[in-house]
Amino acid sequence: MKLLMVLTSHDALGDTGNKTGFWLEEFAAPYYVFKDAGAELTLASPAGGQPPVDPNSTQPDALTEATRRFDDDPEAQRQLANTVALSTINAEDFDAVFYPGGHGPLWDLTDNADSKRLIQAFLSADKPVATVCHAPTVLLNVVGDDGKPIVAGRRVTGFANSEEEAVGLSEAVPHLLQDELVKRGATYERSADDFAPFELRDGLLITGQNPASSASTAKLLLQVLSK
Repeated sequence: MKLLMVLTSHDALGDTGNKTGFWLEEFAAPYYVFKDAGAELTLASPAGGQPPVDPNSTQPDALTEATRRFDDDPEAQRQLANTVALSTINAEDFDAVFYPGGHGPLWDLTDNADSKRLIQAFLSADKPVATVCHAPTVLLNVVGDDGKPIVAGRRVTGFANSEEEAVGLSEAVPHLLQDELVKRGATYERSADDFAPFELRDGLLITGQNPASSASTAKLLLQVLSK
């Protein structure tokens, strides 16, 4: 089982002067779900090399068993520091792709040509595409063979408007993910409470709502691959 994980290379939180990047839990939890299942992992990002981690995701209240495992895993740290440039990746080399979130993808992966190319190629080859939290932004500008957005008429989730408001970043982000998914014809679903785990599958699209959904979204991807 060969899996691709695609992370952001963007580190600026709009014009706030603060830093962003990928959310550590959203990378670490799926990474170990996949590793423990025996998967061969390739990590990629638009710029290659070390992707920026959101500093807020390394604060004590954001740490989890998976992030602590990563902190004690030099091999995983080396792999993360040497992500492959996204432009060099071919979908045919992998069984599925997983996009961790964090706010960074809103800027550099929403309309990234290489990312869109890969997602189209995965779906055309009947291979699943999984995203969590803010990472469903990578689906927004991908169109299917019919010329329509791939999320149109599909059940999807992602970081909710109320969750963005709760973290105080509704005005800082370039777009609200929930709104943009709905604008493209998606049926947006979510948990009853903010920041509660929630993930779903619609065909080859697998989406998770927030950081708490990271491991369960990765496990759902493995379930799809095992069938």
